[in-house]
Amino acid sequence: MTTTIPTYALYGEPSELSWDNFFNLEWISERSKIHNWKIHPHVHENLIQVLFLQRGSVDVLLNYSKQTAVSPCLILIPAQTVHSLHYTSDTEGLTVTISQKALESMIHLLIPNLLPLIHEPRITPLNRNGHNDERVLQLYMAIEQELSMPALGQTAMCMSLVSALFIQILRLSDILPKANQQALFSRKAEQIDKFLKIVEQKFRMRLSIDDYANEMGMTPGHLSRLCRLALGISSLDVINMRVIQEAQRELVYTSKTIKQLAASLGFVDEAYFTRFFRKHVGVSPKKFRSLAITQIFQADESQPVESRTPHESDVKMFGHIF
Repeated sequence: MTTTIPTYALYGEPSELSWDNFFNLEWISERSKIHNWKIHPHVHENLIQVLFLQRGSVDVLLNYSKQTAVSPCLILIPAQTVHSLHYTSDTEGLTVTISQKALESMIHLLIPNLLPLIHEPRITPLNRNGHNDERVLQLYMAIEQELSMPALGQTAMCMSLVSALFIQILRLSDILPKANQQALFSRKAEQIDKFLKIVEQKFRMRLSIDDYANEMGMTPGHLSRLCRLALGISSLDVINMRVIQEAQRELVYTSKTIKQLAASLGFVDEAYFTRFFRKHVGVSPKKFRSLAITQIFQADESQPVESRTPHESDVKMFGHIF
């Protein structure tokens, strides 16, 4: 069993071909209440969202993993992330939606160490005692005020405020080792960004590390050291991670056979792909498809999230850095 995941602009609204200048802010209850607090699995092709949960809680699906997010928290949903949201009826908060490409361009110029962050779905708890929720709310209120009436440079101002929001997420998440933070403000950030873009373009070609290093203009050893410093994993791990992410996505959300999927990812042999997948995920592609579909689409939603994911510990899920 597989399913077709709809692509929307905002939930329930048809997606357009280009959203280069898109910006929207709305209260969670405005859209969710009319859908009985259930936002079914869908994807935004070119738009990134950041949800600020002020009160209530939500069962959230981010690609292949379900978990419960409790207020106050931030939920980051990058473009092309399959996601669903089942809120409690007392939930309130705000959602900002923006063109991911436009945001990436701005962040690349201002603070490139944020680039890995905006490609990774994540839930970031906020500490009320530390007033982190107040700081985040102030940013959302500033965006709402900016959008209240047309003004010169409105989109640029809103994007600046969203950039400040992402800096806040970076600080709260503490996802980068302290020793690495300064390095990512330097030329290394641009090099990592370039490498990730090359991997995104060519991961289906099964190129060697030497091929990637040659395109980067550096030795394979230098490339791997760069990745370990900036991302905490080797260059080979980065490439394999991207292949596995795509394999997981297509196993769940397409009807490709294992053989077809293996070929589309550059594997000449289905058996080799199966061994590769099992090594990195812990189960075979066929087993992963069965477990993931059961977890995501056939679960009894009347049960708590914990009891709806009996096989989650059997399957290793890669984090998303693209």
